[in-house]
Order: sequence, then C-alpha cells, then structure tokens
Amino acid sequence: MSLSLSQNSRTVLTVMIATLGYAVDLFDLILFSLLRVQSLKDLNVADITGVGVDLINAQMAGLMVGGVFWGVLGDKRGRLSVLLGSILLYSVANLGNAFVTTVPQYAAMRFIAGIGLAGELGAGVTIVSEILPQRIRGYGSTIITAIGVFGAVGAAYVANTVPWRHAYILGGVLGIVLLAMRLGIRESHLFSKLESSSVSRGELRAFLRRPDMIRRVGLVVLTGVPIWFVIGVLVTFTPEFAKALNIPGEQPKVTNAIMFLYLGLSVGGAGVGVLSQWLQSRRHALLASLLATSALLVFYRPLAGASMTAYYAMCFAFGVSAGYWAMFVQIAAEQFGTNFRATVTTSVPNLVRGSTIPMTMAFKGLIPGLGVIGSGLTVGFTVLGIAILATWLLEETFHRELDYYERV
Repeated sequence: MSLSLSQNSRTVLTVMIATLGYAVDLFDLILFSLLRVQSLKDLNVADITGVGVDLINAQMAGLMVGGVFWGVLGDKRGRLSVLLGSILLYSVANLGNAFVTTVPQYAAMRFIAGIGLAGELGAGVTIVSEILPQRIRGYGSTIITAIGVFGAVGAAYVANTVPWRHAYILGGVLGIVLLAMRLGIRESHLFSKLESSSVSRGELRAFLRRPDMIRRVGLVVLTGVPIWFVIGVLVTFTPEFAKALNIPGEQPKVTNAIMFLYLGLSVGGAGVGVLSQWLQSRRHALLASLLATSALLVFYRPLAGASMTAYYAMCFAFGVSAGYWAMFVQIAAEQFGTNFRATVTTSVPNLVRGSTIPMTMAFKGLIPGLGVIGSGLTVGFTVLGIAILATWLLEETFHRELDYYERV
C-alpha cells in the first residue's frame, strides 16, 4: 500500500511539474507579443510591425531548431535530461532579454530563448503520457492545458504592471525556480526499459528509411497550425486588426486580447480533453475544434464596428475553439513508439510554432492587395482547410498502448 501511495504521489508531482513547465513556456512565448510595442519603442524602432514580425520569426526559428535538438536528446539521454536542460537555457536567455540595447541583440536572445523553450511541452507530455494508464491518459494533457495556460494570463498581468525589462527578469527567475523543483522527479519507466534494449532510438536517419514516419509527423503538424494562426496572427496583431475593424473608442490592447484568448484556451483545452475521453476518439475531438474555429472565422469580418467588449469576447471564443494544443501534442506522443516518441513529441509542437514564420510572411505580403482583414482570413481559411484534411487522414490512437518500439 505504501509503495502504491508513493508511486501515486510521484505521478501527481510529475504531472504538476509538467503543467508548471507549460505555464512557464507560455509565459515567455506570449511575453514578447505583449511587450512588442513597448520594448521596440524604448529601443527607438520606427517600424514596429515589420521589426516585430522579424523578432517573432527569430523566436520561432529557435523553437524549430530546439525542437529537433531536445527531441533527439530526449530519446537518447532521457525525458528528464530535456526537462532540466531546456529550462536552464531558457532562464539564462530570458535574463539576457532584459539587458538588450539593439534589435540584433534582441533577435539573438529571442532565438536562444526559443531553443530553450522548445523542450518544455513535448518532454512534459511525453513523460506524462508514459506514466499514466491508457484509460486516463487524455486527462493528463487536459490538466496540463487547463492549468498551464494561466502562464499566459500571468504574462498579460505582468506586462500591464511592470516595465518590459523587469518582466523578462521575472520570467528568468521563474525558470530557475522550476529547475530547482524538477531535481526531485524521476525518469519515465518506459524510457528506463528502452535504455536496456538494443533498438535504435532518436536517429533522424530512420525517418528517411521509413516514409510512413514522415507522413505521420507531417499530418500531426498540419493539424496544429491553426492554433498558431489564432495566436501568432489574429491576436498578436490586435492593434492592426482592431484598426481595420474600425472598433470605436479606445482601441483594444494586445495584453487584454492575449489574456482573454488564453482564458478561452484554458476552457477549450479542458473541454476538448473531456470530449476526447467521452467520444473515445482523438480525431473526432480535433475535428470539432477545427470546425468551430472555422465557424468563428466566418463571423470575423462582420465584427467591424463592434464594441471593444465584443472584440475581446471574440478573442475568448477563438481560444475556446482552438484549445486543443495539449491534445494535439498528446496525439503526437501516441503516434510513435517509445524509441522515437520524444523526438516527435518535442519536434512537432515547435514545427507548428515555426509555421508562424510563413503565416506572418503571407499575412504581411497579402495586406497591400487584400487589406489586413482579407489577408488574415485568406491565411486562416487556408490553414484550417488543410488541418481538417490532415485530421481526417490521421490514425486514431485513443486506445493505443504506448509500450512498443518503431522498427527501423
């Protein structure tokens, strides 16, 4: 009995630490969007939108590089090594953000911080998926989402109350505190079992020998892209969209828009997790989220001339509909065997985040011909259509046991 209680306590501790990791992940990822205007004005930047896009892209490029690096490390050296190493690099880089004086320095720090953050969610979901029984595995990702997204809400509060340099210092300190908490957790038992086997693990060359593995990665990535369309385009560029929509009176603040979006993401994350358990299907829960997001986008242009309250309500609604982020990462974890699970689960969310680069470039490039609203809707409906098709083609994994290997 005491052993069982001890195991349950360690499981709960691991889930909560993974949840806090997601909160810190979102705190920093959203922090730049919140501090973009304030920090760039302080650095005497004239083109706030253009330079802001460049800095977001630097951050996202770091996430893509880090996603592959930490993913391979997670399969070769363990999930715990990623949870420790990634948060350490993030903390150091975030402290560096507080002391930049030029745009190139800012871009370098955002790139390095992106590399550090890349390991957070994937490693956390991987280890939680491997320690929870199949029947309740979906609730693990639900907890991570429902609680973890409050990191973004906290970022909105911090950005509204303290100078931008102090906000970055706080983010670095939070990372160091989380690093200290992680020193007490243990490695996944499935990885410990993998270490004693002779199977290949974390080898990128294996994907070239197994085209079906590349196909699975591609399909999962495409299902998640609409989430970062909502975050990285619709809400990040709130000042531009609000002006184009002719919102009367005081213009909506990006800090408030982010806060309402992530409150919605918390509700949506919990909802899609419960829906998945009820339907006993990951795919059907994802399709419901994508169709709901598509429906909201139809009503986006008619928002023109509406009140600021209506605009914030729409941000909340988009959060609810696009709240399948952790479920999407859960699907990535379930699509692959233990010897490649960390590689895929850590890489996939960062490839999705990296999709912000082509989406923001397309958004920026289409504005002269279509305007801000037309450009945003064109990009949005395109990625949603592709995501719905990809979700339809994905293999259902709800009932899959995760104690297996990919043969390469």
